[in-house]
Amino acid sequence: MAFADFRSFLDHLEARGDLVRVRAEVDPEYEIAEIAQRGVREGMPALRFERVRGSRYPVVMNALASFARIEAALGAHPQAIGERLVRFAQDVLPPTPGALWRHRADLARALAMRPRRVRRAPCQAVVERDVDLSALPVLRCWPLDGGRFITLPLVFTRDPATGRRNTAIYRMQVYDRETTGMHWQLHKGGGFHFRVAESRGEALPVAVALGADPVLMLVAMFPLPESLEEVALAGLLRGAPTRLVRARTVDALVPAGAEIVLEGEVPPFERRAEGPFGDHFGHYCEVAEFPVFRVRAITRRPDAVYPAAVVGRPPQEDRYMGDAAQMILGPLIRLMRPEVRDVWAYYEAGFHNLLVVSMASRYARESVRTALGLLGEGQLGLSKVVVLVDEDVDARDFGAVLRAIRRHFDPVTRFHLIANAPLDTLDFTSFTMHLGSRMILDATGEREPYPAPPSTAPSAPRPREPRVDDALHQGRVHGVVRTRLWNDALLLVQVSGRGEGIGARVVETMRAGAMVEHVPLVAVVSDDVNLDDDVDAIWGVFTRFDPARDVRFASHTPVGPCVVCRGPMFIDATWKPGYPEPVRMPDEIVRRVDARWRDCFPRS
Repeated sequence: MAFADFRSFLDHLEARGDLVRVRAEVDPEYEIAEIAQRGVREGMPALRFERVRGSRYPVVMNALASFARIEAALGAHPQAIGERLVRFAQDVLPPTPGALWRHRADLARALAMRPRRVRRAPCQAVVERDVDLSALPVLRCWPLDGGRFITLPLVFTRDPATGRRNTAIYRMQVYDRETTGMHWQLHKGGGFHFRVAESRGEALPVAVALGADPVLMLVAMFPLPESLEEVALAGLLRGAPTRLVRARTVDALVPAGAEIVLEGEVPPFERRAEGPFGDHFGHYCEVAEFPVFRVRAITRRPDAVYPAAVVGRPPQEDRYMGDAAQMILGPLIRLMRPEVRDVWAYYEAGFHNLLVVSMASRYARESVRTALGLLGEGQLGLSKVVVLVDEDVDARDFGAVLRAIRRHFDPVTRFHLIANAPLDTLDFTSFTMHLGSRMILDATGEREPYPAPPSTAPSAPRPREPRVDDALHQGRVHGVVRTRLWNDALLLVQVSGRGEGIGARVVETMRAGAMVEHVPLVAVVSDDVNLDDDVDAIWGVFTRFDPARDVRFASHTPVGPCVVCRGPMFIDATWKPGYPEPVRMPDEIVRRVDARWRDCFPRS
């Protein structure tokens, strides 16, 4: 079932009991964000807030915060769509009459990739040239946010040189009645278009749609090649062309069924401080200079609704959207790299911080070639930690990945460090924006396993590493409060406080005392990480270290221009001075929502 617009999708969700109308008045500062993130964690339906303080527009949250809702939007499970796309590509290249006939239904869907232009559209029923962004219920999600942010905008740009369109989601901080920031990161398509325009001394026309059909909203966050337009892929997945109408005041095409459209331009050579903002790495982005979007007109439906999202410490709604993207696009990697069976970026680590690749190696060290090749592919090139496992290992099961590391990872020959590489704009661990290091852990193939732990080791489901516990009880490792051994492969060591260098001191104490001999990975984490929660543990490790700065081994031996590493890998994944604060809702807001929960959800 293809949905023509956002509201028809919402009607479908409500009809099947998967959308709740919240009729109690709610505050767009913090309160809506707190309710929405609880909704994700508790598996609640999508939320439509009917009475938002200070605005006449309803706010919709969590419309795509479950795989059931995403499957409803797409008409099939995203994994099935990805497998269908790769089968189609494999079978029709090169094309034969038989193959084309077998895939005639897919070919018909391919015809929908060409957008359909219309002259009149619901999104232009009302045209406001006296712009006032304060009338919109723009959210402020976290206490240290630099202001209110539009968090689910579909930003439409066009390359001034080639005419190629880009549609993507970039946060937009609202500065005043008619001005926002435009968070174009270094590697984003809209930013590429802007740099072309700026090199010519020209302003870039921009249109921002709020509330398009759900397929286009999903595709807008897909990491597509620059040669593939999002509106085209949306037509293919939807099985119906994307309906576009020309904007009223700028040279741009926008979704005809959008709820609200902001029209304007991004002037050249103008920057403004943007942030902080609590982002999907679970920490605040620091203040930085970004381009400015000047809104010239607003068009909308008379009864428009305002879509929004909250991002922060996982899990949030973007978990489902990001996983759907990689389920659809991931199988296509096999067209370029036939040895690859699956690629999986972990939402728990903010996607870009941990990528696991399962593969069938066909010759010695093909795994290294595969990893380096994937690090040159689009958004995969931003991955900070790449783990390679054999084809029989489920790349999406972190426990299975840890078992593979225990069986096969040998730092002497299977560890690769890449220094001074480009990183995601949101990554703060190197203390240098856009630059840092990456590492590859090769856990494919056969090697002698690590020695079995001593027979005196505890037999509990999650035993502690005995020698670390002995040292802890004797007070030899200052600051350690707790440990957890995960699948006999990853030892998590939790320290208290935020003292300068506490993580590094604990690592050096364990290394010098040879306290860990039977575990391939040891990660020291801060006391705000819940060791009993797998999602939080992965987040606490992989978002808080730079490989070149924070990874050590039991020993390092120089061999020519290289260094041979031996023994367990130690990772200082503690929060460090100079890092931005982790995202956390104020206790006052949590208590307020607790007290008002029955008002918002009287039947719960």
